Amino acid sequence: MSLGGFALVVLVLAIASYAAARMRAAAFGRADGARLHSRPVYHGTWAFVLALLPALLLVSVWSIIGGNIVASQTLAQLPEAARPAAGIARETFLGELRAVVDGTIAAAFDPNVAAAVPIYRQTQSQWTLLIGGLAILLALIGGGYAWMHSKADFRARTNVERIATILLAVASLVAILTTFGIVLSLLYESLEFFSRVSPLEFIFGTHWSPQTAIRSDQVGSTGAFGAVPLFWGTIFIGAVIAMLVAIPLGLMSAIYLTQYARPGARKVLKPLLEILAGVPTVVYGYFAALTVAPAVRDFAMSIGIAGASSESALAAGSVMGIMIIPFISSMADDSLSAVPGAMRDGSLAMGATPSETIKRVLVPAALPGIVGGVLLAVSRAIGETMIVVMAAGQAANLTANPLESVTTVTAQIVQLLTGDQEFDSAKTLSAFALGLVLFIVTLLLNIYALAVVKRYREAYE
Repeated sequence: MSLGGFALVVLVLAIASYAAARMRAAAFGRADGARLHSRPVYHGTWAFVLALLPALLLVSVWSIIGGNIVASQTLAQLPEAARPAAGIARETFLGELRAVVDGTIAAAFDPNVAAAVPIYRQTQSQWTLLIGGLAILLALIGGGYAWMHSKADFRARTNVERIATILLAVASLVAILTTFGIVLSLLYESLEFFSRVSPLEFIFGTHWSPQTAIRSDQVGSTGAFGAVPLFWGTIFIGAVIAMLVAIPLGLMSAIYLTQYARPGARKVLKPLLEILAGVPTVVYGYFAALTVAPAVRDFAMSIGIAGASSESALAAGSVMGIMIIPFISSMADDSLSAVPGAMRDGSLAMGATPSETIKRVLVPAALPGIVGGVLLAVSRAIGETMIVVMAAGQAANLTANPLESVTTVTAQIVQLLTGDQEFDSAKTLSAFALGLVLFIVTLLLNIYALAVVKRYREAYE
């Protein structure tokens, strides 16, 4: 039986434990009329937890470490001459061995691997029987223990709620630990990069050419890692051009939907507008590359601008602005709707027109929330990748001409980590330094935006 089969048996035992403990608790109440501290469902849930969690934890731990244990014991049983050397040879040997055992490949190319296959399967089968048997034993012990302690005064509800609290705390820690893991991995690789390249050159340099030459006598053999063109391209596309498109359209859409649109029209138009947030970014990238970019180039040539690129910052930024319209529109909509109605009514009562009320009362009152939405949209825009890769190009140009090709931090990270790369060169490590900078900037923008939104909400709640 496979480990999945044993897990299914454990689940069946846990369900049986639930039913048995629940019936036993219900029988206590019917037999002597005693008042149960916890309802029978809590007694059953406690038995289910004790039967399932220890066995599930054992199976989970084994699924993580079991492969290495089986591989080590398999190699230990091979003759000395058939054992691979440590390092890459050992990993290659075990990779081919596991591929044969899993059925990914029909036969092994290495005769030593072919000799190890039956040993690996036998060892794996033995350990599977052992771990599966222990899991079933733990399920029986846990369910039996819960059934025996199922009494009228047993605080099953307290125990179940304590377990639920622990599980919720663990679930909340996953996001925190994931964030710490991301930061630590970025820091480790970034420090390795900065040990080879000066941080001042990286932050303030204006020439980006991470390609290293094959021979040391070639020009630029050490690469150039001045990231200012990348930072400027990210700001130019995501925080300038995209915002010039998104802020007016998003804000005016919110004003129309909250102040002018009829309820029936709002019910239809608002979901249609928010559909833009659900369109995959690769679709926006295709639209930018195949439709917007050629149209921008043709328009520039028609008015006498020579040298307009088919990949431009204007094309990528315009489509990116369309993509983030729902972010600004939704936040502005919520902010305008949260302004007290007395302020609007008072302005109209003083003789102001609806447009004057919007310009001089509602928008200033909702401005903190609108600003928070804009900042969240900026952080979303500067982290966009596919649109830039497909429509803006890969040229690290330090230019303010929106018709020229530029690149961003995210686009360069994709280029640096695409294909077979060695993680011991400054070229590849520079991607982690770029990721660290992008992470810090986005984090600061999000923190500031949330602080602005929080201050706004406290003002009107």
